[in-house]
Amino acid sequence: MSVRSRRGPRFADEITSKDFAELKKDKLLAILPVGSLEEHGEHLPLGTDAMQAEEVVRRIASRFESIVLPPLRYGECRTARGFPGTVSLSFETVQSFSFDVISELARNGVFNVLVLTGHAGSGHMAALRLGAQRAVEQNQKLKVMVLSDYDIAYDLRGKEFSENDGHGGDIETSRILNIRPKLVKRSRPKGSWDIPEFMVLPHPEKYIPAGIAGDTSKASPEKGKRIDDYVVDRLCKLISKNFGIRRV
Repeated sequence: MSVRSRRGPRFADEITSKDFAELKKDKLLAILPVGSLEEHGEHLPLGTDAMQAEEVVRRIASRFESIVLPPLRYGECRTARGFPGTVSLSFETVQSFSFDVISELARNGVFNVLVLTGHAGSGHMAALRLGAQRAVEQNQKLKVMVLSDYDIAYDLRGKEFSENDGHGGDIETSRILNIRPKLVKRSRPKGSWDIPEFMVLPHPEKYIPAGIAGDTSKASPEKGKRIDDYVVDRLCKLISKNFGIRRV
C-alpha cells in the first residue's frame, strides 16, 4: 500500500525517508502523543496517561491527513514523584523535547503540529507549551496546538461525573477499562487530594494517601467509551477549526 492510499493511522517510524519526502505537507498534521510513567492508585497501570492519549491519537489520525510521531511516555510528574514507579523528567527536559521535536518538524516542512498529552500536571503542561511557544516564535509558519485530552474530558465533570473527580478517579478508570481492561485491578478505591492551597511542598504525595482523586466504584468500560467519543469529537472539531484541515 502506498503512502497516499492508506487506511488507518500512519506512523512516522514505520515509513521510509523516501515515503516521508513524498508526503503532501501543506495540509499534513503531525501528531505527537505524550504521557507519563506515573502512579495512578492501586488499580491502574503506571502507563495510564500514555495509553489514553495514544488511543485518542489513533482515532483522530484516521480522520485527517496526518502522521503520528513516536510517543513520549514520560513527563514532569512532580506531585506523584514520591510514589513507587513514578519516573519524572525535569521541567527543562520536557520543554526542550517539545521545542526540539516541533522545530525539527518545521525543518522537514511540516508546519501543522498537535501535541496531545494524557498527563495534565501543571508543570508538565507549562513545559510543553513553553517549548512550543519558543518554536513558533522562531518559525512563524508553524501552527501548534498543545493540550491534554483532560482539558476536554473534564467538561463532563458535574454532569455524569463528580466535580471532584480527578487523577485515577472514575473518568480515568473508566477510560482504561474501555481500552486496556486486563490491566485494571479489581479494587475500586476512593481518594481525595488535600494539598494545601498555594503551598510549595517537598513531599506533596503525603496529602494524597490513596494516590487518586475520586470514587472509582462506578467506573465502567461503557462510560469510558462515551468519554473517549466525546474527546475525539471535540478534538476533531478543534483541529478543523484551528488548522483549517478537512477530514478525509
